[in-house]
Amino acid sequence: MKITYQGQKREITEGVRIKEAFAKEIAEAELPIIAARLNNYVFSLNHKIQEEGEIELLDIRDNDGMRTYIRGLLYIMGKAFKEVYPETDLIVNYQLHNAMYCDSVSKEITEEMLKNVNDRMREIVEKNLEITKVTMTKAEAEAFYAKEQTENGKLQLEAKQKDNVSLYYCEEYYNYFYGVMPISTGILQLFEMKKYQNGFLIRYPSRRKPTELQPYIEGMKLLTALQEYEDIHRILGIDTVHRLNEVVRKGKISETILIDEALHEKKLSDLADQIASRKNIKMVLIAGPSSSGKTTFAKRLGIQLRLNGIRPVTISVDNYFVEREDTPKDEHGNYDFERIDAIDLNLFNDHLLKLLNGERIFVPKFNFETGKKEYSGETMHLDKDEILVIEGIHCLNDILTSKIPREQKYKIYISDLTVLNIDGFNRISTTDSRLIRRMVRDFNYRGYSAMHTLKMWYSVNRGEEKYIFPFQEQADTMFNTSLVYELGVLKDYAIPLLKQITTASKEYSEAIRLLDLLRYFESIPADDIPKNSLLREFIGGSIFGY
Repeated sequence: MKITYQGQKREITEGVRIKEAFAKEIAEAELPIIAARLNNYVFSLNHKIQEEGEIELLDIRDNDGMRTYIRGLLYIMGKAFKEVYPETDLIVNYQLHNAMYCDSVSKEITEEMLKNVNDRMREIVEKNLEITKVTMTKAEAEAFYAKEQTENGKLQLEAKQKDNVSLYYCEEYYNYFYGVMPISTGILQLFEMKKYQNGFLIRYPSRRKPTELQPYIEGMKLLTALQEYEDIHRILGIDTVHRLNEVVRKGKISETILIDEALHEKKLSDLADQIASRKNIKMVLIAGPSSSGKTTFAKRLGIQLRLNGIRPVTISVDNYFVEREDTPKDEHGNYDFERIDAIDLNLFNDHLLKLLNGERIFVPKFNFETGKKEYSGETMHLDKDEILVIEGIHCLNDILTSKIPREQKYKIYISDLTVLNIDGFNRISTTDSRLIRRMVRDFNYRGYSAMHTLKMWYSVNRGEEKYIFPFQEQADTMFNTSLVYELGVLKDYAIPLLKQITTASKEYSEAIRLLDLLRYFESIPADDIPKNSLLREFIGGSIFGY
């Protein structure tokens, strides 16, 4: 049978493992090969090739390669803890700047513990131990889980689309991760354990710097925002997909929806009170990554501000682009509209100053076809009871509003900071939650396919990493727009869209990964979701106009 690799077809024996068929390429690769993409589906290097097609060998510069590396790292961390401190009940909580924040609900994590675990992890890596996937029937798995009293991998039992349950073994240690794993421990060379707050960080390289650990960037405000929501949902008893599904099956999801929505409303009310109490605040600046729900957030915050006697007035940064011929270009010679110097900063700041001084301005309207600002005679001024509300990717960067004193600005960072885990070792990425939101919204309101959204997502993430994430800690407050129940609702919108992506598309592996995630959720009907819910921005039926 024939397999195409890097444009060249070669004859291989049917049933040969990827690691054997491409042993030479794997040995000579620039970076360690950790997985493979065959016909746009991600496989372990132990996979037996049974069909013709095209193959890619993946290192950690690839998204799927990076995910495989992180899974492997968490796996050997779990093994090391089990061997050295077996009474420690580990939880992998969330990602913080190329690191996973972990803690334990049963034991305080100390520096000495981390040193001992780190030493054992190094031994495991040096031994290059095999990680083996074992498959059992659901009946066998039921007996296994009854004996072990663990939830790791247990969600597989609930998956109607799966007939079997899989676990990964290394020596006597078992665990499960929802995705491809490395075939052995020797590839997991680069990591660091670091005591942090009540838990610790396990650090790893980035896709863009695959051979080094970058300096850790402090993210205390982000961590606090995540912990606050996690604590609330632990109290509610909904910290995993399994427990959310139980609530749905018991017919109690309506109550959960009401509580989650009430939490948003309470936080919005508190935020508006904070802004109102600071009489020197003249403008509110809102920034966050794609599909955070910025539009609905701004509208709901505006309502709460009105209750405090403050009328919000919006001004669009998009009307202040420089003329097309002055627009900066990227490394490929294309116009880069996301750079901050694509904004006419002088004009924007002059207008802000005039508004805050009670003067009237002529409002420009940027014509994207001609690439020029136009003036129709529309004017704008601020009354004493009015406050500017500005939303945009650069709003947390002081350069955007450099002529405005810092004490007159209130900065808000918002994002869908998911705190729901699949189980103790398998978290749901905040990026995945936003991607699913965007996919549904792109289809509902922009007529874009899931394929289009997935193709654009890398570029979207790159812009966020450049222009939003580096400034998030400069915010006065962070607002978490996540809703613990949202993926159960979004599932029925997203699955039909993802199913349209075929094996012929490079995005197929990503589509399958997201499908596998969504299928673990019990469906939640949208009937009980309030009309002002932030989720309505994506699924439709909102009371707000967009």
